[in-house]
Amino acid sequence: MKSAYELAMSRLEKSSPTQPLTEKQKRELAEIDSEYDAKIAERKIFLESEIAKSPEDPVAGEQIRRQLASEIATFEEKRDLKKDRIRLGKSE
Repeated sequence: MKSAYELAMSRLEKSSPTQPLTEKQKRELAEIDSEYDAKIAERKIFLESEIAKSPEDPVAGEQIRRQLASEIATFEEKRDLKKDRIRLGKSE
């Protein structure tokens, strides 16, 4: 007997079958991940150095941490959009 999850996944597969990715799509997805991982790492290094420059100002440090979280979320959203386009077979 199938669980509710398995039944739902079966119905989803019937209504919207998954398509295997081509090697080109896999490479493009890996490139996007690499590109955005680098962007995120660059911002983390820069903003964490800004926090370290003024350890006596906790308010400024908190603002920088919020900025970092916001920028990371933005990068991740852009990455996901690009990856979705590739998965759907649309070029950028």
